Amino acid sequence: MSRSDSPTVVLVHGAFADASSFARVIPGLIARGLDVVAPAVPNRSLLGDSAYIASVVRQIPGPVVLVGHSYGGAVITVAGVEDNVRGLVYLAGYALEEGESLGELQGGFPDSDLAAALVHTSFPIEGSAAPGTEVSVQIEKFPSLFAADVDPRLASVLAVSQRPLAAQTFSEKAPKAAWKTKRSWGVVATADRTINPDVERYGYQRAGMTTVEVDSSHLVMLAHPERVIQLIEEAVRATAAD
Repeated sequence: MSRSDSPTVVLVHGAFADASSFARVIPGLIARGLDVVAPAVPNRSLLGDSAYIASVVRQIPGPVVLVGHSYGGAVITVAGVEDNVRGLVYLAGYALEEGESLGELQGGFPDSDLAAALVHTSFPIEGSAAPGTEVSVQIEKFPSLFAADVDPRLASVLAVSQRPLAAQTFSEKAPKAAWKTKRSWGVVATADRTINPDVERYGYQRAGMTTVEVDSSHLVMLAHPERVIQLIEEAVRATAAD
């Protein structure tokens, strides 16, 4: 498979994180000769974030494999309907059904430990007199809930550099579900304390994904980068042959 024939890998981070959460995956993908893009997701609305990632995808010449972690899974579910997207990879992520919200998918299962550790703060919305509300994780609880098997020094940095998620995101419904028409793969993080692993399993099974389970915290791409790289490479090879 030549580099020119290979899909570009677009890495979409989730809530409470940024593109640096793929720092241990990106070098491995590049070493395998893959083109990689890791954009910053605004984390302000599911529809707006999906539209932004879709705009990034449209400007990439050739095919794309979208990789979404956590909330990024919801984003790629919507953005993945772009014509040049060949495959979807979910990392401890939300695979929404068309017309379903994050809150609705999570509501069918017991809460994870994260629910009791969320912090709500306000932020200004340009052109609006009323502020918006965003959600983050209590700094002292972030390492154990999000990154229990990540280097504690790195986890402490991640805890104080969170990218919050606007609260409205939990109630917005996905207008499309790309997994209905695109091949998809999913990683269940079985030791996840941020998303109930059964939420991940349910979404993946419903979508008919190729699924693997990894004994990992929520940040599976930092805790087990080689396993994540292998799965992304599998998706790249499979979709390059399409």
